[in-house]
Amino acid sequence: MQLTIHQIDAFTQKLFSGNYAAVIPLESWLSDALMLSIGAENNVSETAFTCPQSDGSFAIRWFSPLMEIDFCGHATLAAAYVLCEQHNLQQVRFKAAAVGELIVNKNHDASFTMTFPKQAPSAVAAIPNALLKGLSIAPTKVLKNRQAYFAIYANEQDIRALNTDSRLLKSLFPLDVVASAPGDNYDFVSRYFWPASGGDEDFVTGSIHTGLAPYWAEQLHKTRLHAYQASSRGGELICEVGANNVTITGHAVRYLSGTIYI
Repeated sequence: MQLTIHQIDAFTQKLFSGNYAAVIPLESWLSDALMLSIGAENNVSETAFTCPQSDGSFAIRWFSPLMEIDFCGHATLAAAYVLCEQHNLQQVRFKAAAVGELIVNKNHDASFTMTFPKQAPSAVAAIPNALLKGLSIAPTKVLKNRQAYFAIYANEQDIRALNTDSRLLKSLFPLDVVASAPGDNYDFVSRYFWPASGGDEDFVTGSIHTGLAPYWAEQLHKTRLHAYQASSRGGELICEVGANNVTITGHAVRYLSGTIYI
């Protein structure tokens, strides 16, 4: 069997920044075990597999090197980049088991706007000791949604200086950890840690902005926000918060196309 593979840098306009994802378009699903093996072999934060549906949409699934992930923003952007190019599309409708329909539109400036369900965080009744001990700087506030704990800080300097103990944060599974603060040159900045699910730190995490954007929209009294994920590669996102959805806009660039032999 031969499969075409694409590697795309998402949430960036230049190579070697943003977050990389592999994309493998399929005509029918492979076994879960094989897709997990391919994700592990690729060893990028996520490999997205897509499969066409009878209504013109595409089912999508995401695999980290360790497990299947139920929602991934940057790999959805990467998959839309590939499918729009392959099929000359301006819009892609994805269907994902955990989060439903995801709509991605290609814009005139070659950016992509993704419409995702809003996943605003809520207050935490009891903050886990593993979270507090796993962060080198104590947060001012802790919240959580279905994906992660939100450690809120007063300023961008704390976010950039933050160190983590991956062993302790790993014990918080199935929740990951995002640290966020108001930005110096952006509305807000963040870093994302997911040692139990994929790696110590993710470079740019589209999915978590469905929670970050609603939180900062409320704090900053604005619905359109310019965000920056302050990882070693870095990435920019434009977020707009609606009543039930969050739109996230970013660019993507191709790194490679190739063939997998199985």
